[in-house]
Amino acid sequence: MLTAFLIENMAPIMFASLIVFLLLGYPVAFSLSAVGIFFAWAGIELDLFTTNFLGALPGRVLAVMSNETLLAIPFFTLMGAILERSGMAEDLIDTIGQLFGPVRGGLGYAVIFVGALLAATTGIVAASVISMGLIALPIMLRYGYDRNLATGVIMASGTLAQIIPPSIILIVLADQLGASVGDMYRGALIPALSLTGLYALYVFVRSLINPHIAPALPPEARHLTEADGRIAITSLLVLLGAIVVGSYGFYTALGMLNPDMLQTDRQIYGATLGFAVGYLVALLDRRYKFGLLSNIAQAVIIVLVPPLALVFLVLGTIFLGVATPTEGGAMGAAGALLLALSKRRLNFGVLSQAIDSTARLSAFVLFILIGSRVFSLTFYGVDGHKWVEDLLLLTPGGTIGFLVLVNLIVFFLGCFLDFFEIAFILIPLLAPAASALGIDLIWFGVILGINLQSSYLTPPFGFALFFMRSVTPAKDYTDRVTGKRIRGIKTGEIYKAGVSFVVLQAIMVAILVAFPNLATVSDDHTGVDPDTVKIEIMGLDPTFDLAPLDLN
Repeated sequence: MLTAFLIENMAPIMFASLIVFLLLGYPVAFSLSAVGIFFAWAGIELDLFTTNFLGALPGRVLAVMSNETLLAIPFFTLMGAILERSGMAEDLIDTIGQLFGPVRGGLGYAVIFVGALLAATTGIVAASVISMGLIALPIMLRYGYDRNLATGVIMASGTLAQIIPPSIILIVLADQLGASVGDMYRGALIPALSLTGLYALYVFVRSLINPHIAPALPPEARHLTEADGRIAITSLLVLLGAIVVGSYGFYTALGMLNPDMLQTDRQIYGATLGFAVGYLVALLDRRYKFGLLSNIAQAVIIVLVPPLALVFLVLGTIFLGVATPTEGGAMGAAGALLLALSKRRLNFGVLSQAIDSTARLSAFVLFILIGSRVFSLTFYGVDGHKWVEDLLLLTPGGTIGFLVLVNLIVFFLGCFLDFFEIAFILIPLLAPAASALGIDLIWFGVILGINLQSSYLTPPFGFALFFMRSVTPAKDYTDRVTGKRIRGIKTGEIYKAGVSFVVLQAIMVAILVAFPNLATVSDDHTGVDPDTVKIEIMGLDPTFDLAPLDLN
């Protein structure tokens, strides 16, 4: 009786055992391996499969180690670690804060903009939240920003590293769903920018309803001002026009010099050279005082163009098929080294810390992947994939019902598990059911990617909450600039601050479900009309008929 029950329910018992191990706090990689090996032994004892079944395990582990797509993870991690340690975040927050400072809610917009840019360059949530928390939060509290709004904007903007390409989690999702990383990046771009816009809209609405919660910077706090009263935004627009004209000029010149160069290559190189011209103009104007640009325009261009150019090169080459994600990551890491070197901020300490953090994250991912292969082999052996697929396909409501259930499960698990753990454990079980329902896997992956952002903002184990707690003052303190006494921030206030942005992420998921075209990628990236393709076999008589093959 007991044996029959175990055989019949081996898959749900195995899955429940894994959840129990994880909730008890055991390391994920070892929990996966231990549960997989124990139930493999139980399956052999119950004659569910033979010992030969485990002979597939070495091949599955070697497949992880030889997966070239996963090589992009250490490259992008190294790129982000170097840029983060080179002081780029500090420069961006200070300069963009000055640009938006005169506007009501300007510091909130600056944090969101910088958070999006850091997401595209560093891709590290911890680095973004901690950097902006240390630099922007004291300024926001100093000039009267509501602490709920300030901490919430910083945490939510930091989590954009989850969904803005080149995101590491998108690489993992693409790998687990069996999709192209480049397509996943393309699919995530518009939703990621839309979510960023939702954050900015939220700040705008709150500052419109209650102007006192997000005041503009007072004149004495704006150190990048113009003595002659010039408007900074005007010179920025002039410089942007120069970059556009320069880009088009280089694009045209490259076509004349090399008519055989692909149009996409010309666009990439032309735009990059155009940015370089704008950057050079700003540098020369600052050095020789030509008076072409305002102080704020010079600062913004000098700080903003290098990381933007790097992101454009990395993502542009991946999107246009010039480079694979792994090659794009390698180019990004090399570019980050050059940027840090050009700013004279690259030294042995920065390099060793960046390499150390990259090695730690890569080893963490590799061990979880190996553990997930051990678990999944046994889980498939006891027909666990069929159990999960049948369970999900029985969900009422068809595709919509399936998506609602899956998002609720992922959201709940995000309160307790890291996004890597969810991606490696749950996504391979969801993919077959999604395919059976005819769901586009790119669209599905982007929805899950946005949902997984909430795992950073939901208690009890939201990492962005912990990062924010580590850099916020818990006790009252005296501001060193204004001399005002500022009340400390309680842990409960930090938790409360993330709720509004979790709601915004849920709204973005709902928008994606309602409008799947926002994340749907066309299968044809070549621009070739398949109806015009002709296949000609040289030397074959057109009157010759091939006999049908006898397959019996």
